[in-house]
Amino acid sequence: MNEIVIASRNQNKIKEYRKMFAEKGFNVKSTDDFLGIPTVKETGKTFEENATLKAEAMVRHTKLPVIADDSGLEVKSLNNEPGIYSARYAGDHDDQANNRKLLSQLSNFKNRDAKFVTWIVMMKPNFDKLVVHGELNGEILKSKRGRNGFGYDPLFYVSSKKKSLAEMTMSEKNSISHRGRALRKLLEKFDEFWDK
Repeated sequence: MNEIVIASRNQNKIKEYRKMFAEKGFNVKSTDDFLGIPTVKETGKTFEENATLKAEAMVRHTKLPVIADDSGLEVKSLNNEPGIYSARYAGDHDDQANNRKLLSQLSNFKNRDAKFVTWIVMMKPNFDKLVVHGELNGEILKSKRGRNGFGYDPLFYVSSKKKSLAEMTMSEKNSISHRGRALRKLLEKFDEFWDK
């Protein structure tokens, strides 16, 4: 059976990938399945660069095909901040502090257009790579709405659904999310990339 490694410790993400690749006959492993995995410093200037750094480090360590991703929020009025710093926008990895800082930074702006982005890099042991990305457009609310999700979800409003991401069910969110869109692109291109 073919093996593929997901460069993540996020169990929800691993579960999603396992389901997706089981249909293709792959055994999906995660970072937790290997000892001595080095911590990767995300020193890239873009989501794609950071995903590539993670994929390269895992390929070197495991000698197996790897999938890595990097995601975040880009707000137009803030010159696409928080961007690659989305998880640590307020300093630490703290959703509440990040949301407070975002609302504070946007307090004088009328344009609250934003998008969530995900970049996925799949890398073979020979370092050939496939890169895909997905986006979800929306706007930042002036106050939180909803109790589901995490991160910026309570502030991210999707006009086509007339809800914040935190007001959606997991199924609703996954059907439109930036990560879901990127994963669908990965699946569309996977067979051709795998076979070359």
